Amino acid sequence: MSFFSKIFGLSSMDKEKAKPKDEPVMYEGYAIVPSPDKAESGQWRLSGYIKKLGENPDDPEMERFFLRADTFPSREEAVEFTVRKGRQIIDEQGKRLFVDGEPTGRA
Repeated sequence: MSFFSKIFGLSSMDKEKAKPKDEPVMYEGYAIVPSPDKAESGQWRLSGYIKKLGENPDDPEMERFFLRADTFPSREEAVEFTVRKGRQIIDEQGKRLFVDGEPTGRA
């Protein structure tokens, strides 16, 4: 990293971490939001959010973060498998994901 980028800008690693989340994929009334992380190995780690939108405008949006050890050579592959894993979590746990009523948590 150059001297000036250390002073004035983000490192390339910080830029990757600062990327916005991908577009949500709707499944069974939940939104799966892929958010792959760049692993130290240079590969992409499977991670994302499952969001439950409030049924009424006053209901809070709730989300559960999930992170797995699986890594992939490309970001696109990591996004694809994150959506698959999100669907699997929803199929296995469904409403139990949000039974505690907390706005955030881990799946």
